[in-house]
Amino acid sequence: MITCQLTKLETALDQIKKAYPKLAPADAAIVASALSLTGRHALAVYEENTYAWPEDGEKLSKAMIPQMRIIQEAVDNSAPVKKSAKSTVEDEPIQVHVGLKPNYDAGEALLKGRDDLKTLLSDIVQEGVEFVYNPTDIGWQWALERVNWNTVADIESGRRIRVKTQFTEGATGVEQGTTIKKRTSRSKSVEEVEAPIEAIDLIDVV
Repeated sequence: MITCQLTKLETALDQIKKAYPKLAPADAAIVASALSLTGRHALAVYEENTYAWPEDGEKLSKAMIPQMRIIQEAVDNSAPVKKSAKSTVEDEPIQVHVGLKPNYDAGEALLKGRDDLKTLLSDIVQEGVEFVYNPTDIGWQWALERVNWNTVADIESGRRIRVKTQFTEGATGVEQGTTIKKRTSRSKSVEEVEAPIEAIDLIDVV
């Protein structure tokens, strides 16, 4: 498995050179750049459908509306039981996960006229890639963090909903550059909501 750090292409380049010593240095650099694009423009995977960034941004947002409304309903139903911890619960964001998979077409576009390098890129992606990235390196993460779900889903949530992308198909991901400020008034971690039924269960136990 090759590790590709999206902000430092030399890490992927060094590994590609070692894995394919007969590859010309210039070709190795092009493949490393193409591999980075497969991560930066990763496809979002939601309910067995794939979405390309940025052209499918609105389409994915609309597809997520039913889940957001179910989450809101679960929050409303749990509110009366949680009066004693209301201020703490409302401050904590609800996390919704969206899967990511490498966008081979985005990388292939950089390799026009080089079928040999396209085949090599395909082999690398199929064998598995570990992407190391900052939150702003992934197009979908950047876009989904800026969606106002209260407006898009027509809900009035007292809690912030945060969509978190993570590589789940054909790759693994390691996120860097995230800093969480510690607050003494909170001892519980943020909730994770991956499906409508789980959303209700997770909220009820907080």
